Amino acid sequence: MSEIRVCRPHHTTLKKARKGAEHIAEELGEEFGLDHEWEGDTLRFQRMGVAGHIEVGKKEVEIYVKLGFLLTALGPRIEHEINRFCDENFGPA
Repeated sequence: MSEIRVCRPHHTTLKKARKGAEHIAEELGEEFGLDHEWEGDTLRFQRMGVAGHIEVGKKEVEIYVKLGFLLTALGPRIEHEINRFCDENFGPA
């Protein structure tokens, strides 16, 4: 199993940060077939072989993804996409 963890500060309101997280989840969903739902300020997503969450805080967004064995080879590509989405929605690291 492979794990990806990306933490990014955001300089916006919690509402706008949640909107950015929703946008990231929708794009990842389209590209990788993930389903997602909110639990408080945490957006959980999953599909066979992938599970994770986007936790939106007042000043930071944390993205955690756990990949099953068969998807481990896609880890670098998925991490690259997560960082690109974060750059677009929350600014560069």
